[in-house]
Amino acid sequence: MTTTTTDRPAPTGTRTDHVAADASAAQLLTAMAELPAGHPSRAALRDRAIEAWLPLANHLARRYSGRGEPSDDLVQTAAIGLIKALDKFDPTRGVDFAGYAIPTIVGELKRHFRDRTWDIRVPRRLQELRLAISDANSSLLQTLGRSPTVADIAAHLKVTEEEVLEGLEGARAYNAVSLSTPTGDGERATELGDMLGGEDAEFELAELRASLGPALATLDEREQKILTLRFYGNLTQSQIADQIGVSQMHVSRLLTRALVKLRGQLTEPF
Repeated sequence: MTTTTTDRPAPTGTRTDHVAADASAAQLLTAMAELPAGHPSRAALRDRAIEAWLPLANHLARRYSGRGEPSDDLVQTAAIGLIKALDKFDPTRGVDFAGYAIPTIVGELKRHFRDRTWDIRVPRRLQELRLAISDANSSLLQTLGRSPTVADIAAHLKVTEEEVLEGLEGARAYNAVSLSTPTGDGERATELGDMLGGEDAEFELAELRASLGPALATLDEREQKILTLRFYGNLTQSQIADQIGVSQMHVSRLLTRALVKLRGQLTEPF
């Protein structure tokens, strides 16, 4: 007996199987939508629907592989996008679920790259502005026949020139430079970090020194002389006593009184 082609089962993996799978997945969404939110069977149908559409999410995740992000992270991100699409999908609107889910999943993947591939974290507003500036620059380069200016980009995006400059400054955070990056020529090779200045302890004293002059002017002539001999001349109290003709004990009292006056004039302890 000859078997006709209509009696043969369709081979597995053909388009017929994909259509049947899509139809089955769509039926799950329809069945889930017909149940109220708290129905005990709704959660099980939701899980089955996620599992049925997961190959679509995995397929989209693979399209973004090889761009520096782990494949597992991309698969997980795509799955999150699928779940968001499934939870918001309304089959009563007559829209095909795949057509609704694909932009949602792709958007989730793009957000993942936008949020994770910056070396230095910057606000999302600046991330989006950087992308808009990049697109505007490419578009204006074609239409103007020259590199667009900041004013050109601002007018194109309908933002201020200051916002464009802010976006360009924020774009520098996309790729950071290591402090170990070699600089200089081969004979005197150094690292970028070696060129950075260190903290200068003298800056802490700058404000005090600026205030010290007016504070010293409030002292009488003998008090100023004693402080000068003690802290600038590095003389002992006995040596100061010999110079001004008083006892060492009196020099100590005069020095203490002068320092008390200075503390009252200065905001920082002397």
